[in-house]
Amino acid sequence: MFFPRKRTLKGLIHIEGVALPVRVALDLASGHYYSLSARRITLRLPITAGESMIREYLHIVQEWVVQQFEKQPSYREAYLGKQFQNGDMVVVGERRYTLSLNYKDRVTSTAKLVGDTIWLELNENLNHWQRTRTAKTLLSRIVAKDFQAEISRRVEEVNARTFRQPIQSVNLKYNHSNWGSCSRSGNVNLSTRLLFAPRPVQDYVILHELAHLVEMNHSDRFWALVERFMPNYNEAEKWLKANRSKCDF
Repeated sequence: MFFPRKRTLKGLIHIEGVALPVRVALDLASGHYYSLSARRITLRLPITAGESMIREYLHIVQEWVVQQFEKQPSYREAYLGKQFQNGDMVVVGERRYTLSLNYKDRVTSTAKLVGDTIWLELNENLNHWQRTRTAKTLLSRIVAKDFQAEISRRVEEVNARTFRQPIQSVNLKYNHSNWGSCSRSGNVNLSTRLLFAPRPVQDYVILHELAHLVEMNHSDRFWALVERFMPNYNEAEKWLKANRSKCDF
């Protein structure tokens, strides 16, 4: 019998009354594998897996994800995080925004900032997980625009008193995999989640990424550069590890 080399299906698991999507990847590999990130739950099975086998493993994945949520609160927050309410106060650093939230029968969801109010319109047909994820993504975009000028200025200031390297651009992105990155061409990327950290911690991440303009690695030379301008950088590293789950919309 002929089987395709691989295909992808959509599955669902239910945790605390919330339906969470699971990417079911079927391929030629033997055995099974499942993984969890802040943005995706994946179940990998052999291409020959039938419906009964897929259902069986979705049940196993459901129990496993519950255990992972207990071990990693940041992941639980990403999937089962708070439901935003109209009138909520969104606090980012020293800035406060009032949330005007509306659900409408529309294909896309939108957000805009008027004064200190973020007007958020969500597709009313989204499920719990989709609403939370969409709201956080839109809030991140709005707040990124509001902080862009300030963060760009601070990156330039840190660069001027340290490495003095050419900077192509400074970008704020809703990134969960890291706090920042830097390309060889001088593009400095910072996660909007960093905006929830204290200013000294933000300065450390900025310094860290700028150091990559000199050393595109994490060698001893790289860390020597960071330590030269911030001898106590380990304190910022510890803060980020301890407060990772608290830095989010």
